[in-house]
This record gives sequence, structure tokens and C-alpha cells, in this order.
Amino acid sequence: MLHQPTLDKLQELKLAGMLRAYQEQQQMPDCQALSFEERLGLLVDRELTERANRRLATRLRFARLRQEACLEDIDFRHPRGLDRSVVLGLADCRWIAHRDNCLIVGPTGAGKTYLACALGQQACREGYSVRYLRLPRLLSELSIARGDGRYPRVLAALARTELIVLDDWGTAALAPEQCRELLEILEDRYQRRSTLVASQLPVANWHEYLGDPTIADAILDRLVHNAHTITLKGESMRKRNKPLSADGKSGTTETK
Repeated sequence: MLHQPTLDKLQELKLAGMLRAYQEQQQMPDCQALSFEERLGLLVDRELTERANRRLATRLRFARLRQEACLEDIDFRHPRGLDRSVVLGLADCRWIAHRDNCLIVGPTGAGKTYLACALGQQACREGYSVRYLRLPRLLSELSIARGDGRYPRVLAALARTELIVLDDWGTAALAPEQCRELLEILEDRYQRRSTLVASQLPVANWHEYLGDPTIADAILDRLVHNAHTITLKGESMRKRNKPLSADGKSGTTETK
């Protein structure tokens, strides 16, 4: 049997997974003992697996997560008020399917960004589109987009994304125009898409942070009332995770 024409046709059809699996089967004498249906099933499974992996890689590139984080690596032993059952309850991403939000608040070094990125990565694995954004930088980019005419397209892209992770909420004062832009983003997403916010600022202080009472009421109504809230506490995990280097000085490691 001539195998090269078959390989060429699989290449032409862009069935890269089946192509590689077929080539591997030719190098494995044991495969000859399998039935046609079994060998075909292995080829199809390989194609589906590779396509799923490529889609996941594309979603992760689009997400631009700040940290390479996953739920399996979260440290639940450190006393910071992180409930394993709550985190695992969010792992199935039903909260995203229901268009709920998630708020992660706590002091510096408590692992807010890592947890936010881990939930974002899990959402990518479950097939959702995700985008990680630092709120100060997002608002700066929106100002630039307003000036060069891209503002409607940027808002439309944000509205389409199924989960937006807004990190560093509350680290910089907001101008009135920025509060209105933030309200516009959250209005587009309310009951349509999910938003995850990570902040050092307690939720009780958000109204004051947002300034204008009317806009603050509108933002919190669209963000807080249908949200799952995780409140972290305790000293910075960065202090606990700093190992001693050869010269006796402390280094740094990723906060989980």
C-alpha cells in the first residue's frame, strides 16, 4: 500500500493530528493487530485532541494572563482565609455561564493576582474567551482610543469577551471621565458577560473610591450584587515565600 498519497491528502485537508497519528502508527508493528475501526478511532481522537489544544493555546494568548497560574497549584495551607470549597465551586465556571461576577479582595501579597489568573486560565480551559487587564492601563488605553477613533471598536471587543479580569482596582484615583468609561464597560457586560475584579481595597470602600455617588451606585449595582466574593487576609505570602540565596539575601518567588 502506498502511504504517501494518504499523507499528502491529510496534509491538504489540514488534518495535522490525524497525519501525525497515522505516521506514528506506521512505525508501530503492534498497531497492525488493531481492527480498522480501532485504528480509525485513534486517528480521530488524536485530531480532536490537537484541535482542542490549539484552541486553548489561542485563548490563552488572547487572555494575556499576567501569571502562569492554575487552580491545581493554589496553596490552601497558608492562613489567608482562602476556602478550598469556594474556589473549587468556581472551577466548573458555571458562574460564567450564569453571567455572574467574581470579586477578589485582600492585602498586598495575599495572592489576588495569582488566584484571578488561575480562574482566568480555568475559564480558557472550559472554552471561554478571557482577557486580563490592569484597570489603570485599560483606562489609559481607552483615552488613547478615544483620540484616534478606535474607542467604539475597543468597547465592542470588551463587550464580546466572555470574562474580563480587571486587576489593580483601586490602586489609582479615577477622574470623572474614567468613572463614566468604567460604567459604560460594565453596562455593556451586565447580565451578558462576567467580570472578575482583584483589589486591595475592601468592597465597602468602593463607593467612596468611585467618587460621584450616582455613577458609583450604577457601577456597584452592575458589579457587586451578582458577584461571588473572596476575601483574603493575613500577612503577605511574598514574605513567607522569600528563600535565602547563597549570599544570605532573600529572593522572591511567585505568590500563590
